[in-house]
Amino acid sequence: MPDYDADILIVGGGPGGLATALHARAQGLSVIVAEPRTAPIDKACGEGLMPGGLSALARLGVDPVGMPFHGIAYLDDRRRVEARFRTGSGRGVRRTTLHAALMSRAKEVDTQWVPAKVTSLAQDSAGVTAAGLRVRYLVAADGLHSSVRRAVGIETTVGAPRRVGLRRHYRVPTWSEFVEVYWSPFGEAYVTPVEPNLVGVAILSRHRHSLSWFPSLERRLAGAGGGSERGCGPLRQVVSRRVAGRVLLVGDAAGYEDALTGEGLSLAVKQAGAAVTAIAADRPQDYERDWHLITRRYRWLTRALVLGTTPALGRRCIVPAAAALPVVFRGAVHTLAG
Repeated sequence: MPDYDADILIVGGGPGGLATALHARAQGLSVIVAEPRTAPIDKACGEGLMPGGLSALARLGVDPVGMPFHGIAYLDDRRRVEARFRTGSGRGVRRTTLHAALMSRAKEVDTQWVPAKVTSLAQDSAGVTAAGLRVRYLVAADGLHSSVRRAVGIETTVGAPRRVGLRRHYRVPTWSEFVEVYWSPFGEAYVTPVEPNLVGVAILSRHRHSLSWFPSLERRLAGAGGGSERGCGPLRQVVSRRVAGRVLLVGDAAGYEDALTGEGLSLAVKQAGAAVTAIAADRPQDYERDWHLITRRYRWLTRALVLGTTPALGRRCIVPAAAALPVVFRGAVHTLAG
């Protein structure tokens, strides 16, 4: 019988990796997380947990502190269109707060850590060797530019349009119970309440960004202090597959459409559960099918929105269209909430 250090080695200690660890421990699997950073990890993201993602975290015993929001609002300088969630509220949570909550819970359930960055591995029909460890399976949750994905030869291309995201916090009293999305011909800004006196503003665009694209938001934030700016991208990563032998990809490493609909964290938690279920059954190939099922609505809706709003005319029309077709807008928001 082979001698293993653990059932699963998880490369990457961000939310996707830690959600994988929690799912695995819930099924009685032993886990080691390889992550060189010890403090809560920050990165550019919208910091909004949709109701479905919040429920998935609660089932894992994670309840991060944050600000509730009850729907999505689209705005330009003339109109505002709102749609409330039908299935409970979401929550704005600082990335570092979420990561600390996940780390705490992972330690409670006896997850092990090694301070290692994994850039190479070897695998055979019985297991995987990486970071000096021998494990049954490896889950790569190491982000958009995954080194594990490269190491196992999974092909990846950067999709069009090439958009990047930039996020900054502003110290100002929160003013809305919605995540607000401000649209301009050049990009969109996502405003998420994360603390009573703090909002996160994430701007997505193909261009060098500027808050001046959103005059009403710029006026509201005038004089507000804030934190440093963080960026990520290119956002769209087209990944050819998510399983290579005994290596499975989760979260951003598994492929990313765009941050436009704000589902990244929720999807990572759901993917983590599917990957662990496939591993527990010793049927890693099942994960590829399940990943497509989990992400299908997100991929279709996000791709349609991104392509429809790539031309300047489409961006000018998105808020008027949402106002003219409120039933369609509410349906889209309900889809994203799950």
